[in-house]
Amino acid sequence: MRRNKFGALLISAQLAVTLVFMVNAFTLLNQRISWNARPSGVDEQSLFVVEVDSLSKRDDTAAARAEADLTALGTLSLVVDTYVTNDYPFEGGGWANTVNIVPNQRISTASTSYYFADTHTLKTLGLSLIAGRNFTADEVVTLTRGATESQHAGSLIISKALAQALYPSGNALGQSIFVEDDVHPARIIGIVERLQGPYPDATGEKSSFTENTTPAPYRDLTGRGRYMVRTDPARLGELMKRAEQKLLEIDGDRVVRATSLLDAREEAHRGNHGLVVLLLCICAALLTVTGFGIIGLTSYWVSQRRQQIGIRRALGATRCDIVHYFQTENLMIAGAGAVGGIVFAVGLNLWMVRSFEMTRIDNRWAIGSPLVIILLGQISVFWPALRASWIPPALATRGG
Repeated sequence: MRRNKFGALLISAQLAVTLVFMVNAFTLLNQRISWNARPSGVDEQSLFVVEVDSLSKRDDTAAARAEADLTALGTLSLVVDTYVTNDYPFEGGGWANTVNIVPNQRISTASTSYYFADTHTLKTLGLSLIAGRNFTADEVVTLTRGATESQHAGSLIISKALAQALYPSGNALGQSIFVEDDVHPARIIGIVERLQGPYPDATGEKSSFTENTTPAPYRDLTGRGRYMVRTDPARLGELMKRAEQKLLEIDGDRVVRATSLLDAREEAHRGNHGLVVLLLCICAALLTVTGFGIIGLTSYWVSQRRQQIGIRRALGATRCDIVHYFQTENLMIAGAGAVGGIVFAVGLNLWMVRSFEMTRIDNRWAIGSPLVIILLGQISVFWPALRASWIPPALATRGG
């Protein structure tokens, strides 16, 4: 190693770079996979959303048409319940508001996704109410086109995550908060166990925004809403087609499209799935290149040390001794690369945490990745070392 410093440093540096990439890539992979598997809190298997784009510009017919749509959807067989809303989980974008405990806060206490809801929302979505109560009919504000009167929700239901963000001591129920503005407070009347927002990837170590949700008592009859429908999961596809046909029978001058929540989840996480596959392929390619690099350099060292190997064999060294020699040498080089790599990986991760709100390196990756690198070095060096052990002592001594 003292005579081949450059080769040893090259392998060590290559292993360190591989380790740095692996640690941060696996951290990102773990984050994305956990995002994809995160429960939404709703009965995804039984839900679909019907989106309607009306071509009519008449304000006086929008409310009546929305009422007719809801009635028609409710009369379909196997429909458990339905309601009209503005957004839905996994949509990819939607309404968001800041939440204040007192008026005119300089820094908001939290942010929340804002869902329109009514007395049917909890049953339709299959939400678990862990504290408080559901909305009553007189608390629900009806929104119609052309309405000039400004109406505000006086009561709200919030998710458990938002309740903990607002009141860590656990006394959120019954408190008044400011969501829409700093003038009209709304009282928290209920808390649901979990409800994911329409932003599936809006999260990080410093934020749980996607879990901070607020169903507000608004019934959207403006004609721009989405109808959430819960039905028998075994007949979901059939009911989606029937729902589209039923709404087109009411008014054919519009575009009607039904999407299951399972399809919405898959579409929302398609980018994450692609990133996971890409990072896994890059890691595999990087490990392969690093392994072949170790094999190449070790094979070169074997050819340079033929006489040394022959002399050691002539003095009584066994084949196992020769293999162990190269494995020990590689262990020292890989160990140095692993130490340097993990130090740089942790430093890089700390910078990414501060700059991009990336999650911190899990201790499992900090311990496991160096072991993978060392194991890779031992596996890669084994074949050249085994070939070196096969060199006959007399032939190695004669070779100049």
